[in-house]
Amino acid sequence: MNTYRVRFLLGSVLALVCASSVQAGSPPTVDVRSRAALVVRADTGAVLYRKNADQPLPIASITKLMTAMVVLDAKQSLQVPISITNAEIDRLRSTTSRLAIGTRLPRGDLLRLALMSSENRAAAALLRNYPGGQAAGVAAMNRKASALGMRQTRFVEATGLSGENRASPADLVRMVRTASTYPTIRSYSTTREYTVKVGSYATQYRNTNPLVRNPQWHIDVTKTGFLNEAGRCLVMQATIDGKPVVMVLMDSVGSLTRIGDANRVRRWLEASAHSTQASARN
Repeated sequence: MNTYRVRFLLGSVLALVCASSVQAGSPPTVDVRSRAALVVRADTGAVLYRKNADQPLPIASITKLMTAMVVLDAKQSLQVPISITNAEIDRLRSTTSRLAIGTRLPRGDLLRLALMSSENRAAAALLRNYPGGQAAGVAAMNRKASALGMRQTRFVEATGLSGENRASPADLVRMVRTASTYPTIRSYSTTREYTVKVGSYATQYRNTNPLVRNPQWHIDVTKTGFLNEAGRCLVMQATIDGKPVVMVLMDSVGSLTRIGDANRVRRWLEASAHSTQASARN
């Protein structure tokens, strides 16, 4: 056998050995298609994946997590009824709502609808009824953001309909981790379906994050968002492979990309954990 042939065979064997060791011991990579993303261990703060994580972006209805926190911080009764008025009509983007003007619901129901189904009129009514009114509520949102170290964040209203509500993925991780400490937000944001009476009709709402209905997921807190300038966004804290993980996925193109990204990240984390365990055994 000539020298070239021997070298070729040795090179092929070495390549196969290296490939086997990569498959057995190295964690796989993940293809996140959202424009900006950050994945962090909620308990330790360890960064697991980042992409444009320090870039401030419009956050759309992710805003409603902060709206919910300041409403709960004010310790207003969730049983007190609030009316939907003309003040809740969206004059910025002319979006519609199934909460007709004159609808009267307990504050708790409006909070649940704002979180689980991203009801804009519900969120606007909550902040209009904040102590001191809407301006005081927005000021409270910005104060809380500052206290949480969200240095690239600004809120101008309660719903996220304004593109001026902006934050970086790094800031949103802080917000989600804090939101997860509120039992009400954990419960309301992950409610699968909820029915309220609007006028004489029972109106059913569904969670805007379909993953809450997927038995493979264990989600503690979640919120979706969409504006033309923000793209489709998704934040959540979930338990993956027994560990709490915060995902922030911003500016996804298409209705399914953010959900696809979340599933890809979960599978990647699970595969990485199994790869690490296999390496430890070897």
